[in-house]
Amino acid sequence: MGADAVTTADPPSGAVLSVRGLSVRFRMRGGRHVAAVTDASFDLAPGECLALVGESGCGKSVLASALLGLLPGNARTAGSARLAGTAAQPAIDLLTASERELARCVRGRRAGLVPQSPAAHLTPVRTVRAQLEETVRELTDVSRHELRSAAEGAAERAAFPVDHLDRYPHQLSGGLAQRAATALALVGEAPLLIADEPTTGLDRDLVDRTVDELRRHAADGRALLMITHDLAAAERIADRVAVMYAGRIVELGAAADFFGAPGPRHPYARGLLDALPERAFNPIPGQPPELGALPDGCAFAARCPHATAACEAVPEPIDGVSCHHVPTDAQARAQEPADA
Repeated sequence: MGADAVTTADPPSGAVLSVRGLSVRFRMRGGRHVAAVTDASFDLAPGECLALVGESGCGKSVLASALLGLLPGNARTAGSARLAGTAAQPAIDLLTASERELARCVRGRRAGLVPQSPAAHLTPVRTVRAQLEETVRELTDVSRHELRSAAEGAAERAAFPVDHLDRYPHQLSGGLAQRAATALALVGEAPLLIADEPTTGLDRDLVDRTVDELRRHAADGRALLMITHDLAAAERIADRVAVMYAGRIVELGAAADFFGAPGPRHPYARGLLDALPERAFNPIPGQPPELGALPDGCAFAARCPHATAACEAVPEPIDGVSCHHVPTDAQARAQEPADA
């Protein structure tokens, strides 16, 4: 992160968040570099939920950490991530903001996080109630004598049982820790909420309740970036879906088209859906490449049944899809039969 906060013009078209060319590289011993995220670009509009999906290790959580300035010291970022301004504060580029501004003005207030590892984000020596009350006190205008009831209301919103509020984090199951972290993230009503695997450890009923609450958060004009392996949860609440493979977003489009007709257009995205038990239950063969040893061309080529010599070059994104073998929207329309 830069030493000073960098403000900028509001994101285009009223977007809450506008990401352009976001890349993250980790510098390793021996001069080796790991390309965790490469050239990611997307916008998030007010009231919108974007689901970021893909196999483990593809860079989804690294992207989220980059947006909040939570990367380790050996990380280097490029590109921009402009968070829209508010009545009280100007727009800001999250990638070049200082740690001081991120800590004091962004995290929790303008950008909330449901972390992937909630137990690591809960203070071990304080009860859940104490942490919720402190968060309510810092991020809201609730009076001191209303803190207890406000904390209990926040817990109920995330389906965290009120009779567990006086427990310490080590006394919680993984699912309860997840719900406690969700409750904390929702308190500030941040314009941008990043939920990184928010349904981990939850049964199906609680998954549905949790994602519905996250959806309600976005419904009031805020934006939600949900990182998830749970495609059923993504289908339930997402407006758009971004599919990441080997650090790149390879498909970005409307959720209704992705999960319905015409379905995913990128071969990898189709493979993700076909691997589901309720669909073809046909897993994608092979394994993703190591991010520290990516091929020169299309990273999916070694697993793709449509790969040709053209795949030796990285495909440029066209109409939301990065693949040499997917026709553009204009080409698809040209191939449609004329009306009788």
